[in-house]
Amino acid sequence: MDFSVIGKKIKELRKSAGFSQKDLAKDICTQAQISKIEKGDVLPLASTLYFISQRLGVDINYFFEHGTTPRLDYVQEVKNQLKMARRKLDYPLIKEIVEIEEKNPLFSANMKNYQTLLWHKSIYEYHVNHQAEKALSLVDKAISLTFEKVWTEREIEILMSKGIFLYEEGKYGDSLEIYLPARTQLDKIIYLSDETIRSRLLYNMAKAYTRLEDYDRSIEHCKVAIQTCIEKDLLFLLGELHYHIGYNYELRKQFVLAKKYMEQALDIFRLQRDERYNDFIRGKVAIFDRNIQ
Repeated sequence: MDFSVIGKKIKELRKSAGFSQKDLAKDICTQAQISKIEKGDVLPLASTLYFISQRLGVDINYFFEHGTTPRLDYVQEVKNQLKMARRKLDYPLIKEIVEIEEKNPLFSANMKNYQTLLWHKSIYEYHVNHQAEKALSLVDKAISLTFEKVWTEREIEILMSKGIFLYEEGKYGDSLEIYLPARTQLDKIIYLSDETIRSRLLYNMAKAYTRLEDYDRSIEHCKVAIQTCIEKDLLFLLGELHYHIGYNYELRKQFVLAKKYMEQALDIFRLQRDERYNDFIRGKVAIFDRNIQ
């Protein structure tokens, strides 16, 4: 999508309507944000573009149709932005998007779209507002909207969030009671639209097993997840999975194996140009070297 073209169209329509940038921005975003959008310097949120289109009196797809790629679906674009925010752990952005879309009938009047909002509302209630009980209540409400005997990929994703809340609250056994049936149901789905869901589920299970001091099962789940990443040509979580195996061996004081897997994790993070954990892991490897000697 050529967003510089969209920016130019916004500017044309704004001037035609006699709006200043400040007029257009009112109750939507900042004037500076409008300026950046018109210049093509930033990618506007789908929700921001929606409210701009409403103020300018055009359908949102008017902008997409003037880009260089085929027309995008507004709802799907919002869902994609929520997905990316989840991956980046950008919980304030999730809150911002949800609070805007709650006013949008495309979401509030459609059960599955509303479920998406409730799910993500539970995420920001937990991670931003630190309201564990409210988050658990919201995630249960979300899943109740569509829950059947055969679980869908979306429902498994939502239940994984509940498992994460329980894990973060120190309820490791309860989190596994969510993850175990989720894994069984996941195996029944022939085609996954998001192939990372399996490795994410296995990684979450591995972390719970580690907390319960069942290191063998944790290592086993990590290795299955690594094999999944290799088979599906995925790098997502590959470094974290190797690190977690090393962490299990560290807890068992098997420092040679701990060093091996953590060094492999370092190599993977280096390939991904992710330096967040480098110093931390190198520090651990140095300690392992002293213990090995």
